[in-house]
Order: sequence, then C-alpha cells, then structure tokens
Amino acid sequence: MTVRMEEPGLAGARSVRRTAWALLIVPVVALAVPQAQATEPATAATRATAPIPAPTLDGAAPAAGLQTIVLAGGCFWGVQAVFQHTQGVTAAVSGYAGGDQQTAHYEMVGSGQTGHAESVSVTFDPRQISYGRVLQIYFAVAHDPTELNRQGPDVGTQYRSAIFYADDEQRRIAADYITQLDKAHAFHRPIATRLEALRAFYPAEDYHQDFAVLHPHYPYIVFNDLPKVENLKKLFPDVYRDTPVTVMATSKPGG
Repeated sequence: MTVRMEEPGLAGARSVRRTAWALLIVPVVALAVPQAQATEPATAATRATAPIPAPTLDGAAPAAGLQTIVLAGGCFWGVQAVFQHTQGVTAAVSGYAGGDQQTAHYEMVGSGQTGHAESVSVTFDPRQISYGRVLQIYFAVAHDPTELNRQGPDVGTQYRSAIFYADDEQRRIAADYITQLDKAHAFHRPIATRLEALRAFYPAEDYHQDFAVLHPHYPYIVFNDLPKVENLKKLFPDVYRDTPVTVMATSKPGG
C-alpha cells in the first residue's frame, strides 16, 4: 500500500484543524524531532501520580487460540503504532467501532455524529501476552484515559477513550482494572474510559493502515505518536519489539 501526498485520503486524513496545526509546525520538524521524542508527554503514564500497576485480575491463558480486543483512544494512528510494536500482538488494525456499517467511513466518522470511535482491533496470543497486560499498555502509553471525548489536539466523541469488549470476561477484567486504577489514584483525574459492548468492527480505509510506519516524519506522528512508541520501549521493554507487525505484511499471501 502506497500513500501519496496528493491523495484525497491523505489530504483529508485529519480534520482541517489538525491539518492547519500540522502545517504550522512543518518548518521546525527537522529540529524538533529529537526533542519531541524525549519530552512530549503523549502518554497517560507521564501524567500519573505513581507507576501504573498491573491489573490484579487477568484472563487465564488458554491452551491455544488468539484473542481480540477493540480499543479506542484518540487518533487510531498512534494506538495502532503502539500495539504493532508489542510482542505477542499478531495484528493491529485501525478502524471504527460503535456505529453502523453505512457510516463507517472516515469523512462521516469525523463529524462526531455516527456513534463510531476511531479504534484499533488488537489480536494477540495470550500465551505470549495476557489480556491484562494489553490493557496495562493501553492505559499506560497508548493514550490518556482521563480525557473525555478528546485526545490532545483531537476533539469529539469519535476520539473517546473506550474499550469495546467482546464478552463478559473482557468487560469484567476491564471494569475491575479501571476501579483498581481509580482507587490507587494512578492518575490526577478519574478515568473517563467507557466500556461498550462490541457490535462490530469495521477496518478503516487503506490509507490509514500502518500510517505511523509509513509516515514516521509526518508532523502529527512526530509530535503525538512516536513518543508513545518510545515510552512503550522504556516502560515495557520485556514486550517491546523493534520490527512492527503491519497490516501490509499480514495481508500478503502467506503473511
């Protein structure tokens, strides 16, 4: 998959507000990249009052079989990038959840009126990484769970923090973990993450897939998403991998 700068998809890949913001910082990107990666918060962990504890309740690892959880936490570019670099994750696909199939299109979701949230379907091998560990990474580095209907420069219900659970066990573990983190005052503010039953997940347009991998110098990625990947490496070195698992690779024959 190749994304060209003149493509309507890329030109409209973010809102007019975000595009204007990105253009303002283009002249300083070359100088700002090292500093941005070192100092940009861009993660919940840096806003916490204490280290993010692991969940006390976790799922039992089955003898075999993959599991999937759909997570929303702002722009799906960054959430996808974090889990693409997480060992044990076999696929991380950007898409939409919370609304109907006919409105699962970027331009419509961007209106904030569809019920959809930009989301990432994370498929993982529980023999390598547990569901609870996936949630720990989600809360710690993938986004700020205390922001209501926004993430950084992105505002609207389509950028809400939400866990779209597939079954009662996923809901129960996530709910228990949120309660645990709030009781521990892990963050300066209460967690705003919503638990929503997964009705369906709709993969996003091709030009959104692997966006951070394909466009590491895109200003939005530099300032908002690369620091998340760096914090994954710093805070979870045991599950960090340098080579990301990509949609491009997994969609190839034999991939």
